[in-house]
Amino acid sequence: MGFYGTLKHIFYKMKRKLDHGPDGRPFPTGKKHCKGNGYLSPASLAPATPTTFGDLRVANGHSAQRRRVTSGPPPTGLQDWLRTFQTWSGPERLLALDELIDRCETTQVKHMMQLIEPQFQRDFISLLPKELALYVLTFLAPRDLLQAGQTCRYWRILAEDNLLWREKCREEGISEQESSARRRSACVSPWKSAYIRQHLIDRNWRSGDEKEPMVLKGHDDHVITCLQFSGDFIVSGSDDNTLKVWSAITGKCLRTLTGHTGGVWCSQMSEAIVISGSTDRTLRVWDAEKGECEHILYGHTSTVRCMHLHGNRVVSGSRDTTLRVWDVESGRCEHVLTGHVAAVRCVQYDGRRVVSGGYDYMVKVWDPESEVCLHTLQGHTNRVYSLQFDGAFVVSGSLDTSIRVWEADTGNCVHTLTGHQSLTSGMELRDNMLVSGNADSTVRVWDIRTGQCLHTLQGPNKHQSAVTCLQFCRGLVLSSSDDGTVKLWDLNTGAWVRDVVALQSRGSGGVVWRIRASDTRLVCAAGSRNGTEETKLLVLDFDLDDRRKETD
Repeated sequence: MGFYGTLKHIFYKMKRKLDHGPDGRPFPTGKKHCKGNGYLSPASLAPATPTTFGDLRVANGHSAQRRRVTSGPPPTGLQDWLRTFQTWSGPERLLALDELIDRCETTQVKHMMQLIEPQFQRDFISLLPKELALYVLTFLAPRDLLQAGQTCRYWRILAEDNLLWREKCREEGISEQESSARRRSACVSPWKSAYIRQHLIDRNWRSGDEKEPMVLKGHDDHVITCLQFSGDFIVSGSDDNTLKVWSAITGKCLRTLTGHTGGVWCSQMSEAIVISGSTDRTLRVWDAEKGECEHILYGHTSTVRCMHLHGNRVVSGSRDTTLRVWDVESGRCEHVLTGHVAAVRCVQYDGRRVVSGGYDYMVKVWDPESEVCLHTLQGHTNRVYSLQFDGAFVVSGSLDTSIRVWEADTGNCVHTLTGHQSLTSGMELRDNMLVSGNADSTVRVWDIRTGQCLHTLQGPNKHQSAVTCLQFCRGLVLSSSDDGTVKLWDLNTGAWVRDVVALQSRGSGGVVWRIRASDTRLVCAAGSRNGTEETKLLVLDFDLDDRRKETD
């Protein structure tokens, strides 16, 4: 056994004696035990190992002259005993030390521990090649990595490594574009900055923003029927026949889009292009930046009730029972889909197939190019109000209280989801997880592969009236209601997180009609039907760091 093996044997022998006492029994709770973290095994130390304890102290940066015990003169024969000890072999020395430690009092063992223990507390990270040290740090959670960076200068350099934080960002789904956009200075990892920013935004969503929301007032006392949010533009449509374009940064109304002669009932938006549908039977294509109407799309013979934009095409559904496929750039109607026998209430389009739901209780799957109805999905016993379509499955919500899951390719109904008590007015589908909002005031989370209801978002903090709108956001779910609130729910647990918005007139007429959210902002369209709340938009910003920069 080498020098380190001998030293380690002595150390743990003494530690056991301190921990368990002279008779081998553990000390009572509260006894301060010696620290055991951070010790290196002999195999991990450098090859050129010291041969004596004094050499080890010098190698670790301590003075060769340690503090001596000053209780009196050395005992008679000490030097002879030491010379004899040096003549013994390694195993003989261990045996002698075992016997010596067994005869020591606790205070004497503590004295030896105070001398030996620091020599085992080595900064193993600094002994490793940088690549290996960084690999070790990849196993730390981000919070622990931040704490490790406060240990010393070298650990801080390692903990600031850009590639190390890039991996942490990728684990959280943070994009490279976000990282490069957040570059603050050459001495701070841009990936680390991106990670910290996203962590702070998530915390702001969950715990609340100390500042009041920005209030955007317009449309007088009319109802805001549709809401879009893209980049720094917010577009609201109303039954006052207009749309308004707002700055999400300043809250100013940039444009009022006029031209419709009836109420605006639906809209879609892509970057600065806005498409609106109205009771005047037309669609209009607008440039939100210029405030100009690019095209008026004529063809429907009744109210345009719904639409869905994909790429350069928009599909509209009308009370005239038809659907129309339009080219947004040219304003030309390319296809007309006929087959419903009552108003078309909802539509989805993935660029290849169109899915529509109507007041005739039917859901239809179309090939828009051939204008052929591929499947008529029958099963609902009342009007279909909401749809989701991910390319593989169609999900339909109806006034008959049920939700049905259909295979898009075959038209087969694979699940009927029951549990709601009224109209399913809105749904969101992502990665086989469906969230449904209902007029029964509840929100439910479903797995469409199994048909199982995973959570019912209710309890003491549930909505008190019909759910009006839903949206996924950062692993959470936002829901708005006729009760004048917007609630935040944890998607994984089904737990209520908090009320993000609560109107002053909630419970007495205040309504949140629509919500739209990005990673950093929430826009709510609110008002009332009895004059208790002004019609307005509320904008909540959760990227407080960006806000401070803009105001500095």
